[in-house]
Amino acid sequence: MIGMLMFLTALVFLLLGIPVAFAFGGVAILFALLFPWDVGLQVFELLPFRIYGIMQNFTLMAVPLFIFMGLVLEKSKMAEDLLESMGKLFGPVRGGLAISTVLVGAILAASTGIVGASVVMMGLITLPIMLKHRYDPKLASGAIVASGTLGQLIPPSVVLIVLGDVMYVSVGDLFKAAVMPGVILTSLYILYILILSWLKPDIAPAMEREPIPYARLLLRAGMAILPPLVLIVAVLGSIFAGIASPTESAAVGVVGAVILTILKRSFHFEILRYAAIETVKLSAMIFMILIGATAFSLVFNAFDGGDFVHRFFTEELGSRWTFILVTMAVIFVLGFFVDFIEISFIVVPILVPIAATFGIDPIWFAILIAMNLQASFLTPPFGFALFYLKGAAGDKVTTGQIYRGVVPFILLQMTALAIVMFWPKIIYWLG
Repeated sequence: MIGMLMFLTALVFLLLGIPVAFAFGGVAILFALLFPWDVGLQVFELLPFRIYGIMQNFTLMAVPLFIFMGLVLEKSKMAEDLLESMGKLFGPVRGGLAISTVLVGAILAASTGIVGASVVMMGLITLPIMLKHRYDPKLASGAIVASGTLGQLIPPSVVLIVLGDVMYVSVGDLFKAAVMPGVILTSLYILYILILSWLKPDIAPAMEREPIPYARLLLRAGMAILPPLVLIVAVLGSIFAGIASPTESAAVGVVGAVILTILKRSFHFEILRYAAIETVKLSAMIFMILIGATAFSLVFNAFDGGDFVHRFFTEELGSRWTFILVTMAVIFVLGFFVDFIEISFIVVPILVPIAATFGIDPIWFAILIAMNLQASFLTPPFGFALFYLKGAAGDKVTTGQIYRGVVPFILLQMTALAIVMFWPKIIYWLG
């Protein structure tokens, strides 16, 4: 029970505004000092060995590489070209601008995987265009934040890399398994927009078609899609074919992203400087959280917190499906307050041995967690993607409009989660 008290104390510290790494690390030190006869500070003698093991982790090297790749692509103007071309292609269809936003979000997810950058870019570029063409602000906001968070699920996803390391499963296998859920979720978004705009034409009116041959519009869209598509095939294709590991393919992606910026004539060394500095900041944040989470886990396990949770699920509940439903609910609620990194490093390791006891497929379980974490990015009042959009949109939309607009997309995410939960074989569509 002391372990559970540790977790609640950490949540209180987070609500008080203490940075995540210091909240979890500080709670670990506090409880070690409060109970010297049970644990004491000697428990941290293992911490340097754990940190050294993290530093040697080859899989986690992919995290800064994929972040760097995404930041270079963010500055290459690729997103702007994609959004402009797809908007002109689908604009004459009811809801076409929202559909193009979802498609571009999926492409950006498969090439950059950075949620914040995707939401901000689309908020700055597509939101004014949709509002100008009399789109309902709620639908416009919901489409942007929902498509921006696809980067949490569609590979190459930092979430999947972290989960693969924590759950001791192949990141390549997780990437393969995440493709079909990503396609299902994207399709549900598009289907919802089409049905809604058909039932309520005023909510997403069609644009007037430009006096340009449709073949030329297709060619423009194809030319905008081709560069990121080549990069996606190079990165993910090498992983799926077994030619390269995720870390090696991430290095290929970095080189490919730089080459793309050169070909688009948008390359200059300021891009590399910006990407390098931001990558160091984000990577340092992630690994600082990992160190704090490791300290927390050492003390938590010293108080037999992991054994308590294991006994609760296996003896008190004793049901495989009860365990899955309870864990999904807990992760969903925690996602309101805690980022995916902390959940992955602190909560998931406790659940892994319990899932093994119930004979649950770890890859399927990891995909369920990833989809759940994605939904938590959208959920009011603390969804991170909602704040990203509000910051980018300014006074163009209200916070209430963003909150109301995202609710149908959260329900669609829950639907996709249910589909994968009850038809687990769907994740093995790519083998």
